[in-house]
Amino acid sequence: MAGPSITLQQLSYFLSAVEHGSLSAAAEANFIAQPSLSEQIRRLERALGVSLFTRTNRKLILTEAARILVPYAERTLAAAQEAAAAVDPVRNLTGGSVSFGTFSSSHDLINVDLITEFRALYPGVSLRIEELNSVQVAEAVRSGDLEAGVVALPVDDRGLQVSPVVWRSEARYYTAASDRAAGPIGIGAIADACLILPEARWGDMDPTRLQLNARAQAAGHTIRPAIEVESYAVALELARRGVGDTIASPPVVETLGFTHGLHGASLDPPLIEQYGFVWRRNAVLSPAATAVVNLARALLSAIPGPAPTV
Repeated sequence: MAGPSITLQQLSYFLSAVEHGSLSAAAEANFIAQPSLSEQIRRLERALGVSLFTRTNRKLILTEAARILVPYAERTLAAAQEAAAAVDPVRNLTGGSVSFGTFSSSHDLINVDLITEFRALYPGVSLRIEELNSVQVAEAVRSGDLEAGVVALPVDDRGLQVSPVVWRSEARYYTAASDRAAGPIGIGAIADACLILPEARWGDMDPTRLQLNARAQAAGHTIRPAIEVESYAVALELARRGVGDTIASPPVVETLGFTHGLHGASLDPPLIEQYGFVWRRNAVLSPAATAVVNLARALLSAIPGPAPTV
């Protein structure tokens, strides 16, 4: 059976009435109208099932129940104040912690700057960044292991809130052979190529591969990579050595230092990768998570996106 519904405000008004000896004086001290304060005390009495005051023309007289209640009300309000003070560091970003997930290639794009800027702004907050495939980020956020994350879209959004797209990047075809990058690459040529693809662990669940496979299927082709590796750096180095060709976004290629020795070409039609933030549906992000999201959004926005198609 549920207990009485008692609010901190009711206890506060009760103690104020005890301290000031009258409802009018208590109302004045709390900057509210007396009828409002009186109604809250009546609700407290109804919840407890007892009378707390004997009202006279001159002052309030405490009942036995009121005398018993006073120390409990004082301890309850003190505990509430301690609880509020305990989370002050989290609210004010002077303490606490935050966990955030980023798509796998983000460590080459934004993570160092993200951590550096966050630490400079909020040195008292512990920060955990997990660099994962977007599929993993979504699952970790869904399970509660991470508070939020930035992912390549699409992802399985069950139980998740997905923000609008915050950054776009064009996936391009990279090869050591200049003749193979002379013009846009169609899906048939990609299906026939000796293809090196990163994200080996997640394979066809990777968002970029999802787009490639959907495009291939619609055209009656099948994408079967000759080589699968985990990192973009390894895939690009193998492509530069002529082992095969790969697909990556220009910002990653530039950040990793593979602008020499590789030739890039757009896909036909262009394949645009889209990125957004995810957090648990109906959840309110903590101040620290909100700060990380805002910093990540600013850093991603500063990376050049694909040129608009005409």
